[in-house]
Amino acid sequence: MSPVVNAGFPLLTATALLPAAGAVLTAAVPAARRTAAKWLALLVSLATLVLAAVVFAGFEPGGDRYQFVESYSWIKDFGVRYELGVDGIGVALIALTALLVPFVILAGWHDADPLETSSRRWRPTQGFFALILMVEAMVILSFEATDVFLFYILFEAMLIPMYFLIGGFGDRAHSGSDENAAAQRSYAAVKFLLYNLVGGLIMLAAVIGLYVVAGNFSLTEITAARANGSLEMAAGTERWLFLGFFFAFAVKAPLWPLHTWLPNAMGEATAPVAVLITAVVDKVGTFAMLRFCLGLFPEASKWATPAIVVLALISIVYGALLAVGQRDIKRLVAYASISHFGFIILGIFAMTSQGQSGATLYMVNHGISTAALMLVAGFLISRRGSRLIADYGGVQKVAPVLAGTFLIGGLATLSLPGLAPFVSEFLVLVGTFARYPVAGIVATTGIVLAALYTLVLYQRTMTGPVKEEVRALPDLRARELAVVVPLIAVLIFLGVFPKPLTDVVNPAVRHTLSDVQKKDPQPQIQNVEAAK
Repeated sequence: MSPVVNAGFPLLTATALLPAAGAVLTAAVPAARRTAAKWLALLVSLATLVLAAVVFAGFEPGGDRYQFVESYSWIKDFGVRYELGVDGIGVALIALTALLVPFVILAGWHDADPLETSSRRWRPTQGFFALILMVEAMVILSFEATDVFLFYILFEAMLIPMYFLIGGFGDRAHSGSDENAAAQRSYAAVKFLLYNLVGGLIMLAAVIGLYVVAGNFSLTEITAARANGSLEMAAGTERWLFLGFFFAFAVKAPLWPLHTWLPNAMGEATAPVAVLITAVVDKVGTFAMLRFCLGLFPEASKWATPAIVVLALISIVYGALLAVGQRDIKRLVAYASISHFGFIILGIFAMTSQGQSGATLYMVNHGISTAALMLVAGFLISRRGSRLIADYGGVQKVAPVLAGTFLIGGLATLSLPGLAPFVSEFLVLVGTFARYPVAGIVATTGIVLAALYTLVLYQRTMTGPVKEEVRALPDLRARELAVVVPLIAVLIFLGVFPKPLTDVVNPAVRHTLSDVQKKDPQPQIQNVEAAK
């Protein structure tokens, strides 16, 4: 049945329109008023957070699958509509995006200040913060879009501001010359763009194919037609369309072997932009696997599950092993994220309620924990001017608060019990064990490797003799504490009380499993009791 269109205030549109309008206003601030542009961007992001909180609080877990629905005709001749609606998964990720962007802005307060080098390069402050707000608007709207064509446009359009954020505002902590640093940034930005554009072009072909088969782009109408039997797809057609969508989402996620753009992009970007990439933008890929791959192509999703589970396991182990061997702090976090995305995708395609609930929680919790770790790492790197692990040592003796927050962010990354990622990783593993025991066993090696790369990173940078170059490092300042402390508080809160998220997510997961006609496996203990 089609959802009822909300005739009231267009709350979802407002949640995305506010940062978009803020981006335009921020870009229009006169060049000499850099501080005003920063404050404007921060206030807009906080107002967006308030709207997102209203959406989260107003969402009824026991109500309709898609709520706050808006639907307007857009390109009538092709059946394209401006159609929005959120389920529990979308609501959780909108909340994550709106929560992180104010901290990204605050952490990057001075990252785009004017900078003159031998190449006379100028960093336009207003453009930096305007691009961040534009990314926020597009990501939020992509979590709301229930028209496939609208989603595709947003999926591709967000690449443009991200390209300029990576290529135009790179990390200042670069060991080479200014020209070499610019070349590295350009390479990372172009690689990011090309990988995602290729994925998007393949998805475009699949979007057109879907329209030919279904006659419209509405997710709700297509899923309803498939459920009641009025729309049937040939097995071969469905599989090709699924692969077109999945390929684009696997690039964005990123899933091995389509991951190689991420370490370059995160390594060359500023720490706040790196957080924007892996904690916000990349979540669009895993979210879309749940909403579009499983919703539109249920039979093809089940057909592809064994291969995707194998790719997810490779991502988990491969990403963690490469993280262990990294010498660059930011690239270590990037490879750790590849491993974590493997867990998310494994949970999605385990096709169990625990696995998919865990995967959704993992998207949220990974975003918060990675933001905490990467932003503290960014503060550390900006002080020393180096990303190399070997250039640090004994930091905890000269900057104990910085070291302590770095440790908590690292412990969250390895999913320590009591911190938010533990709950999600535990659910993913439980859900995987229930259907694919061998895959669950292999995935647990990622936990061991995560402990190794996290604790070795802390040991090499924070403990031991104090290196001469770090003796004068200042501890975290008030602005930096305002970034890190709330993130740590959220990690602890969701680690001991995840119920506010699970209550919203679980009904949406049940709908997703219903789309693919999957039920949770019966516990094996019942067979043992029967044998007795």
